[in-house]
Amino acid sequence: MSINVGSRRFTAQDLETMPDDGRRYELVDGELLVSPAPGWPHQEALGELFVRLRQASPAEFRVLTAPYAVRQDIFTELLPDLLVARHADLTLRNLAKAPVLAVEVASPSSRLNDASLRKAAYARLGTRHFWLVDPDLEVPTVTAWELIGGSDYQRIARVVDDEIFQPQRPFPVRFSPADLIAGLRP
Repeated sequence: MSINVGSRRFTAQDLETMPDDGRRYELVDGELLVSPAPGWPHQEALGELFVRLRQASPAEFRVLTAPYAVRQDIFTELLPDLLVARHADLTLRNLAKAPVLAVEVASPSSRLNDASLRKAAYARLGTRHFWLVDPDLEVPTVTAWELIGGSDYQRIARVVDDEIFQPQRPFPVRFSPADLIAGLRP
């Protein structure tokens, strides 16, 4: 859900006044995005992906999960479900540069914003790699895009269920979408 009050643009300062109610509050060009707390499939996939990326990550990178802000200006603050950033770019409070990789794990309420609005915002920020993980129990998927030409993403992979996803950038890692939700299946 996005909220805009008349012609007023929200700022990062406004985010500091939002309630700590389990929802995710983000800004894209001054427009407030509010997402409900995620469910078990989302959290299961996020946790599994975090462990796999953290184990594969070279020392120059850090893998972080939400809530950790990516804020390049006062009108845009994103909280990717998972991000990979250069250690040297991180501050204790937020990331002022584009992450190397932003990952969104789709939920029924976030799927449209993840695949369109957030993906476009990451491209404008200069995030080189964007992955969308869909932890659907019947057909889990991972779709990966790479920034081409500075402002447009090109889809480089889409893997389904037990197909292997093996990107080489930002660093080599190997898993299947089914691996990410194995804890949900009896």
